[in-house]
Amino acid sequence: MALTRVFLVAGELSGDLLGAGLMRALRARHPDVEFRGIGGPRMQAEGMQSRFPLETLSVMGLVEVLKHLPELVGVRRTLYREALAWQPDVMIGIDAPDFNTGLELKLRRAGIKTVHYVSPSVWAWRQGRVKKIARAVDAMLTFLPFEADFYQRHRVPVTFVGHPLADEMPLATDRATARQALDLAPEGPLLAVLPGSRANEIRFMGATFLDAIETLCRRHPSLGVVIPAATASRQRELSTLLESYPALSERVTLIEGRAREAMVASDAVLLTSGTAALEAMLCHRAMLVAYKMAPATHWLAKRLVKTRWISLPNLIAQEALVQELIQEEATAEAIVDALDDLLADETARQALEMRFAQMHAALQRGASHRAALAVEAVAAGLALPGEGDA
Repeated sequence: MALTRVFLVAGELSGDLLGAGLMRALRARHPDVEFRGIGGPRMQAEGMQSRFPLETLSVMGLVEVLKHLPELVGVRRTLYREALAWQPDVMIGIDAPDFNTGLELKLRRAGIKTVHYVSPSVWAWRQGRVKKIARAVDAMLTFLPFEADFYQRHRVPVTFVGHPLADEMPLATDRATARQALDLAPEGPLLAVLPGSRANEIRFMGATFLDAIETLCRRHPSLGVVIPAATASRQRELSTLLESYPALSERVTLIEGRAREAMVASDAVLLTSGTAALEAMLCHRAMLVAYKMAPATHWLAKRLVKTRWISLPNLIAQEALVQELIQEEATAEAIVDALDDLLADETARQALEMRFAQMHAALQRGASHRAALAVEAVAAGLALPGEGDA
């Protein structure tokens, strides 16, 4: 079946990147396909006729969502009407689950096939959402294998397509070249420290990380430290914090961005959780995850979150490959002890690097191409592609 019309709705810049890759993969197989919906500059460059600006759906936080709720309801109503009038072969919601699931549900009830690309963290919290997802989509496309297992258990049609980051990052890493590129010492142990991309993460973990680094540098005279700040704002905040640690002035290299190079250059990584842990795994580097949040948030998370681990490497492996120090456990002393062990045990680090390389290869599947195959199958009313299909 040739695809002629595809309706896509992306909700933020990461979705715009995913959508553009999927659109390229679909057009390679269906040169005459048209795209409408909501997309950002990358999707528009691939031929998307975007009905609203991408930022329309990029609303974070309960208060902000409530404030914009009438506008969001109006946008969803307009998209529903326009999709019905256009009659696409398939509608694809990219992330933005709270917005897209409602739209997918209405369109599917009206007879339009629907696909959701990027699973929400329904496996971790608010698991009851899977019932609505089951009614809303003809297929869920997941980045990670344990997500697909969750949907299979709940009888939701699903395809594990692999992770675009795994496709993007090379399977071979070169520590020496990365150190040279960052103008770091070619020899000696190096610790990469990623204290988070949000101001709150710097507020909760910044001083704790620097306290730990100060102790580690006293214990390991040859240890170098590189801190890639996520943004210019985070770099200013970290630079201000470092002023209180004069002993670190010759030991710490603070840079803006280039986190992947810093991790590849390192022997071990200290980080808060999130995508950084996945990136460290894809850089094949041993790591320690340490994370603190507001006490009330932690109290609520303990009651709502249903997973044994918070870091993606552990969730993917379904075992504790990476040590996690959470909340009260995330002290400078505990971080120092854990990193002491990690830096001292080269054999353990090398074993982790090999395991992470294997996990990387398992996720490197050509996500955009596999997503396109699944979209074709849904539009044609066929079975979703299996593990061996390419």
